[in-house]
Amino acid sequence: MTIHDSHPFADPDPDPARRFRGRLGGSVTLWTSGAGADRAGLTLTSIMVALGAPARVLGLVDPDSDLADAVEMTGTAVVQLLGWADRDLAEGFAGTAPAPGGVFRQAAFVDTAWGPRLEHADTWAGVRLESAVDVGWSRLLTGTVEHVEVGADADPLAHRRGRWVRVSPRSEPG
Repeated sequence: MTIHDSHPFADPDPDPARRFRGRLGGSVTLWTSGAGADRAGLTLTSIMVALGAPARVLGLVDPDSDLADAVEMTGTAVVQLLGWADRDLAEGFAGTAPAPGGVFRQAAFVDTAWGPRLEHADTWAGVRLESAVDVGWSRLLTGTVEHVEVGADADPLAHRRGRWVRVSPRSEPG
């Protein structure tokens, strides 16, 4: 056994743009799509909501991900906010933790018109794919919002600089 005085997986030549993105932080979302054996999901923090009629949700995904394929095949996705208790689930869908039996067996999901929704997710949107274009090393999925449910947001999960962060929601209405 060797003891390192630095992180053994640290990049000796880190990408400055990746480090900049990591410092922005953001709410952790789970994007899911498909049905049955063709379900796919991915944890995302690189997202944005553009208000309008209709509103749009934009997400940057790995172009080689199962999620990118599923959304482009079905034309729909569920975008759900994760809470602090969902950290292990977020790791599983990010592909950074084991998920015995598959990631969709790690929690209860219900079928919607847009794909599988985490049963306990109380804040989520059903979106229809408007466009999918390559941007840098990512695939930008733009979806028009067809359905939204907004819950309590009691214990939200955020991600910053490679770590999960517990966010204290403000005590204000809405």
